[in-house]
Amino acid sequence: MSSGLIGKKVGMTNVFDDDGRNYAVTVIEVEPCVITQIKTTETDGYEAVQLAAFDKKAKNVSKPLLGHFDKAGTTPKKYVKEFRDFLPEGFEVGDELNIEDVFTVGESVDVTGVTKGKGFTGVVKRYNFSGVGEATHGQHNRQRHPGSIGQASDPSRVFPGMKMAGRSGNERTKIKNLTVAKIFAESNLMMVTGSVPGPNGRFVEIYNR
Repeated sequence: MSSGLIGKKVGMTNVFDDDGRNYAVTVIEVEPCVITQIKTTETDGYEAVQLAAFDKKAKNVSKPLLGHFDKAGTTPKKYVKEFRDFLPEGFEVGDELNIEDVFTVGESVDVTGVTKGKGFTGVVKRYNFSGVGEATHGQHNRQRHPGSIGQASDPSRVFPGMKMAGRSGNERTKIKNLTVAKIFAESNLMMVTGSVPGPNGRFVEIYNR
């Protein structure tokens, strides 16, 4: 995995490019990420950097994690993420990585996050089923039902993976090939084209492609 930073989704808006075209963007708050650990091939068998961002009260952090933050010389953080195959040159444990240290306007990025949870949903909402059909030919109050799900006497069971009602959303997913539209380093904000997973306020991980 390439380099990246931790951010928090703020919301969506729209901007104009140099040609006057209007397009949708997502605003992401990217606080300076503290390097809490650097892993190397010699000591850990692979290269990676561990980043932490967004302050958290010490009383809400476990003692082992508090010791980890103390060793890095930083305050407790809410979100900790390891980025594989990423060793920023000239940085050490305790240093901070800013937006401009990793991203540039116009480059492509991938954004990973957890989607909005939609609760227990039926097959029409969850899998875009069309339902059993119209309210004719004996179909009484079954417009949004899944229809037949099983077999006859052979094999006499429902196969695993059958699309049925259940919990929808709240899944970790990645949106690929978004473009960095604008960077506001003084405000710790960046804009990427399109939408990113999750509701406003949800933490996301932004990767270089």
